[in-house]
Amino acid sequence: MPARSPDPTAGQRPAPPPAALGIDFYFDFASPYGWIAAERIGAIAHRFGRRVNWRPFLLRVTVLEAMGLPPPIKTPLKGDYLLHDIGRSLRHHGLTLAPDPRLDISSLNAARAVLWALATSPESVEALVLALYRAQWSEGRDISTPATVLDVVTGLGLSRRDAADALRDEAVKAALREATSSAIGAGVFGSPTTVIDGEMFWGADRLPMVERWLESGGW
Repeated sequence: MPARSPDPTAGQRPAPPPAALGIDFYFDFASPYGWIAAERIGAIAHRFGRRVNWRPFLLRVTVLEAMGLPPPIKTPLKGDYLLHDIGRSLRHHGLTLAPDPRLDISSLNAARAVLWALATSPESVEALVLALYRAQWSEGRDISTPATVLDVVTGLGLSRRDAADALRDEAVKAALREATSSAIGAGVFGSPTTVIDGEMFWGADRLPMVERWLESGGW
């Protein structure tokens, strides 16, 4: 009986199914650590032939309501550390923190704008996410207000009028509630959280691990 040719695919990890080719990136604009990861996740995804699924959610709901915890910045001892670490971490990644930044912000309007863009102009979503993060944390602009969010939208060449309508739209508001509920259902509790084919990584400092996971197929 002739010898079989060796199977070149033997021992190799099977390719992920098409539905798994995305990287789920959960974030809240209230988290400066989310900004660090947002600046890098697009390049990481591109390097491995993946797409980023931008998933805004509300930390206020996951931390205060689902977990029953106070905001980290208002937690004794931890809050003082975070005040120091935020600037240090941003500098480490080459990002500039605005003087006297407002740390306790509402991200409702910014998150609604992202959901609107996902539905109407998906090719602009990454640019919008980064512009909103930079406006808040580097430029010292308050993205809690609809006016600032609309200024950012306009700066990217998107429709200010359509975005203004979306910020007031009950369907968009419901979509953000659903996005937050879905994040909780997926086990997400903090920003940023990156999920690759079901494997969850919390924190911007996990991005090197994210890259290794994508390189190796997991361990």
